Amino acid sequence: MSESGENEVEPKKRGRFEVPHVYVILFVLIIVAAAATYFVPTGEYERTEVDGQEVVVDGSYSAVEANPAGAFDIFQAVHIGMVDAAPIIFFIFIIGGAFGIFRATGALESGMNTVAHKMQGNEILLIPVLMTLFAIGGAIFGLAEETIPYIMIIVPLVVFIGYDSMMGAAIVLCGASAGFSAAFMNPFTVGVAQGIAELPIYSGFFTRLIFWAIFVAVAIAYVMIYARKIKKDPTKSIMYEEDKEKRKTLENQEREHLTGRQMVIIGVLLVTVVTLGYGVVQHGWYITEIAALFLVMGVVMGLISGMRINDIAENFIKGCQLIVLGALVVGFAYGIQAVMSEGNIIDTILYSMSNAVSVLPASLTAIGMFIVQALINFIVPSGSGQAALTMPIMVPLSDLVGVARQTAVLAFQFGDGISNIVTPTSGYFMAGLAAAGISWVKWIRWVWPLILIQYALAAVFITIAHLFIF
Repeated sequence: MSESGENEVEPKKRGRFEVPHVYVILFVLIIVAAAATYFVPTGEYERTEVDGQEVVVDGSYSAVEANPAGAFDIFQAVHIGMVDAAPIIFFIFIIGGAFGIFRATGALESGMNTVAHKMQGNEILLIPVLMTLFAIGGAIFGLAEETIPYIMIIVPLVVFIGYDSMMGAAIVLCGASAGFSAAFMNPFTVGVAQGIAELPIYSGFFTRLIFWAIFVAVAIAYVMIYARKIKKDPTKSIMYEEDKEKRKTLENQEREHLTGRQMVIIGVLLVTVVTLGYGVVQHGWYITEIAALFLVMGVVMGLISGMRINDIAENFIKGCQLIVLGALVVGFAYGIQAVMSEGNIIDTILYSMSNAVSVLPASLTAIGMFIVQALINFIVPSGSGQAALTMPIMVPLSDLVGVARQTAVLAFQFGDGISNIVTPTSGYFMAGLAAAGISWVKWIRWVWPLILIQYALAAVFITIAHLFIF
């Protein structure tokens, strides 16, 4: 056995703290959710359908029979979560398989070498350009699960040109999240929330556009400051040890420029990315259509590179193997929601929070609504799902306490969006970290100052909107 192999099986020293595995963290949260079903009173709102969207009926909350989770229910929640999250899980597997074929063509490494050569000395310009593009995607068509393929492209690229995995993931996640949180026309958040609030769809556009520009600029500045620091001294990278193997692999590869076939393959990738944006914006594509698109991409790339059919299949399987952690983590996250939903406590939490907001002074009510939305997002990280759950309650509440409905929508947006790249119940986010090879604990250590800044900014924007604009 090699020396490295011996090190891998060497027992860890006793007493040394070990960061919990992401599955351990999520399973503990399932246990916490199950325990809450014994202490939180059970109740639920009635639901009705409005324009094809199931929403709660304000004032319909009533107590229901308790349904606490048993010990065996905790373990069943994992399977229930996997089943509920199956569309996303298999979407991630197909994306991973397609990129397994792409990697096997060698075009990714050769393309990175070409980009590094062309941008030598100006690599940092990738950050504002790419983050702005992802922020636009977040603002217009709500990038979420769609970010996973981009993470798999950008992380190795930025590691190759001298940065780290953290920056690669941040370019995608922080860019898309900033755009999503301060979106000016996201149909899944702004559109749904304004529809429920009976406001003209995408009204308040220019105010949101200004907030979006400031929000995105702050996120870009945060990532660029970190990028300059680790470019100057790579050992300052929070991922320095973890990225050593990635760097070694990339450095050991021959520095070849793109061949004719590889240029065509890169062209296929670009066409796929453009088609993805077009399909989402123009035809409302979601994960089924996007998965099919990338599967076509992988097969076409394999054929262009000269692979045999069996080779394409083998490389697809290898790609799936690399993404197993990220795919299955989504099921664990959904298991948390399943326990709380089966225990009938989600609506009780919403009911209690809305009552707390209603007794606040008028000047603080808008901020209170923002805080409620932010807390609910840790339980229901789906944008449209949270809008359907909370807006039917927040709209009449806003009328009662003198907060403009437009401000209530703004509070929902920021409350829903900011924590999407923090909460472990956000499946696509956890899958993205796994695809980048970043632990949730390390990500939190890196991103928490930005999240606090964003919450503070959001509070300022909501206060300005409440007092001076809407």
